[in-house]
Amino acid sequence: MRRGTLPLLLGIGIVSAVITAAVAYLIPWLPSPASREAGRIVFVYWFAEWISIVVFAAVCAVLGTAIIKFRVKPDDLSDGPPIHGHTTLEVVWTAIPFVLVTAITIVSAIVLAKNGDAGPNPLKIKVTGQQFAWEFTYPNGKTYTTLHLPVDQKVQLAITSKDVIHSFWVPQMMQKQDAVPGQINTLVITPDKLGVYPVICTELCGLGHALMRSEAIVTNTAQYASWYKTGGAPPATGVSTTGGSTAGGADAGLSIFNANGCAACHTLAAAKATGAVGPSLDELKAEAARAGEPLDAFIKDSIVDPDKYVEKTYQPNVMPATYKDTLSSDQLDQLVQYLATSSKDAN
Repeated sequence: MRRGTLPLLLGIGIVSAVITAAVAYLIPWLPSPASREAGRIVFVYWFAEWISIVVFAAVCAVLGTAIIKFRVKPDDLSDGPPIHGHTTLEVVWTAIPFVLVTAITIVSAIVLAKNGDAGPNPLKIKVTGQQFAWEFTYPNGKTYTTLHLPVDQKVQLAITSKDVIHSFWVPQMMQKQDAVPGQINTLVITPDKLGVYPVICTELCGLGHALMRSEAIVTNTAQYASWYKTGGAPPATGVSTTGGSTAGGADAGLSIFNANGCAACHTLAAAKATGAVGPSLDELKAEAARAGEPLDAFIKDSIVDPDKYVEKTYQPNVMPATYKDTLSSDQLDQLVQYLATSSKDAN
């Protein structure tokens, strides 16, 4: 080895490692973990990251030293010395990556197994995706459009879909699971930080995909127990938390409207909905007149057969035609009445 080569090699390696480590550590590449599973995932990330930094620094050191110390003189077109190889070096640079990759594999497998272990008595919640909203059904049979979780308790989510493929993801909990029609996929989470976190669909599911969001609300055990006992109780009007109703009323229609993701695609002032994918529901009377139908019949047809009449400037085959199957006759009637009476130009 030429004189001064080793200090140069070490110098380039250390500088490369420091710069790379600073970029990796100082920039917040990942959200702050809010579950035990996310904490394990972050550990795996940094385990692999530090190995990558060391390997990258070693490669930069060798490459930089070769460029500086061993480059040929200008206009030197002669062949280099014939070198057969270096068996020991070849064994070393094969064995070390093998050991490192094996270590990453073992650590990842352990974390994957732990993250998939629901334990003996998890809280089981059914998660249902549909265009373009989430529904969360609890063991007591009540359904909500937001996800409520107790801190430090294992939760097993049973995830499915009513229409197309969706994908459930809470960034701070770092795990993602597809919602597939006719199939139940499970996901285990153990929240360990109080707070409100976004629930996002990460599978392109239609024009309202970007608006398909909800919230995961993590509270302490006492707060969760109080919410679980009273939070989903039907209000005085008889509104069912599943979107149905026992006594009708505007609240029932609003509940159905929100639970079925209508706000993701439509504007309706009464519901504070600002979706722009489909026509404004504040103009239903005018649209019914253009279609030549009575208002109630027009609204009902537009829900169960959305391509029967499509407003100009809007595209067909966008709104799902599944509501005739997913809504009961009572729910459908309540939603129709709510939209008819909430439309600005309705009499």
